[in-house]
Amino acid sequence: QVQLVESGGGLVQAGGSLRLSCAASGRTFSSYVMGWFRQAPGKEREFVAANSWSSGTTVYTDSVKGRFTISRDSAKNTVYLQMNSLKLEDTAVYYCAARDPNNVRVSTTPRNYDYWGQGTQVTVSS
Repeated sequence: QVQLVESGGGLVQAGGSLRLSCAASGRTFSSYVMGWFRQAPGKEREFVAANSWSSGTTVYTDSVKGRFTISRDSAKNTVYLQMNSLKLEDTAVYYCAARDPNNVRVSTTPRNYDYWGQGTQVTVSS
């Protein structure tokens, strides 16, 4: 079982930066595929970024490439999402997610993730 707790959301002006953190419990954190998703009001949850430390695979959705960076600190059992050059359309609730350790492939599909955090609000203002 994995528990995920996000933090770091808030209100930021367009062009600014935020770093989201996701603290994970679990003894084999490094073996989990970790992902970030977001959901804006009235919209479906969408993929943002994901990483598999074991395979070295990192994937981003096109709209955040070059602006967002996913990383992890295994010693702290924490995965991060550094968000730069934020745009109004980045406003959403951001969720951290993890796949079961038996699933080692990165996925962009929310239903393929087994564990979810509670979400953290990111609001970008003009």
